[in-house]
Amino acid sequence: MRKNFGAKALLFPMPVLIIGTYDKDGNPDAMNAAWGGIADDTKISICLSPTHKTVENLKERGAFTVSVADKKHVVECDYVGIVSGYKVSDKFSKAGFHAVKSQNVDAPLIEELPFALECKVISYDEKTCCLLGEIVNVCADESILSDGKIDIEKLQPITYNPSVHTYHVIGQKVGNAFSDGKKIS
Repeated sequence: MRKNFGAKALLFPMPVLIIGTYDKDGNPDAMNAAWGGIADDTKISICLSPTHKTVENLKERGAFTVSVADKKHVVECDYVGIVSGYKVSDKFSKAGFHAVKSQNVDAPLIEELPFALECKVISYDEKTCCLLGEIVNVCADESILSDGKIDIEKLQPITYNPSVHTYHVIGQKVGNAFSDGKKIS
């Protein structure tokens, strides 16, 4: 028997995305966002309320980065999600993050988070809170690579459980995509 929860923002796994921007004065900012995902081969869609300083920044600069939160930085990633850049102007550095200027967009990469998408703003709709970005580059620190490819077990990305407000690590391999299903004939 199933239990009905009604219309809610529940989906598993829900990524923990850290959005990086520069403000009008060139100061780095970051926020935690869980409602996002790949929208096309080179597009990402993220739901961001217009009340966030990050939204003001990305509209001003036309660019943002999306880092994947990892197990090693749960505290720092949660911090940038619970503190407003309007109230704590140096929350980026208070979180212990260090900005590295992206070579591809006018937004900061977060040195401590080893995987990121570098994006240009395609559109932002205040009514729907929908940000659509063009992915112009994906970058990964060599520490999370195996045979030149991103190794999810080394990255240890976290996911958010919105039903109980907890973070969980992702990483254990359980099968082979585009292969295991061939066993069914």
